[in-house]
Amino acid sequence: MHVCLELFLTFARIGAFTFGGGYAMLPLLDHDVVEKKGWITEDELTEMTVIAESTPGPIAINCATYTGQRVAGLKGAIIATAGMVLPSFLIILLVSYFLEDLLGNPTVEHAFRGIRIAVALVIIRAAVKMIRKMLKKSENRRMGAIFAAVFFAVVFGMNVLGVHFSTIYLIVIAGVGGISIDAISRRGGAGQ
Repeated sequence: MHVCLELFLTFARIGAFTFGGGYAMLPLLDHDVVEKKGWITEDELTEMTVIAESTPGPIAINCATYTGQRVAGLKGAIIATAGMVLPSFLIILLVSYFLEDLLGNPTVEHAFRGIRIAVALVIIRAAVKMIRKMLKKSENRRMGAIFAAVFFAVVFGMNVLGVHFSTIYLIVIAGVGGISIDAISRRGGAGQ
């Protein structure tokens, strides 16, 4: 019962104090769930993020469900998921009552602009940390780094130019690229 309460409180805190969605939650998940509690490993968090991005549902909720199940079975999955969802639900419910008044308030508007900048920086930080972890584990670091840089440049360029390209295609292309890098690395290793 103690671990279930700990699951709920940990994920409720993450859900309540993180703005910007799943990617902005990754540093908190890494700190609380991996480093502090040791419920999952860094590798599991990275793999879970990739799987959660490829499956329906928000990343943070999928992470809470997986971690809860890993720690305390089905009961833990339900409790951790409720902890992640409940604060956001209550905040949105509260905001919806005062939405029109809030949106017209210049102070709130300026606060949201500042929060957007902070969220972007937190997401960039999480992405850099995740890329570093993946490159450390990559058998062919140089090729992986080149692929990541080229892929980033292409996607960034498309965004700057306003070219719309489905995220699904980006995920498929990245997956095929990863498989290709692995195949080339294996072929290179076999020839030596």
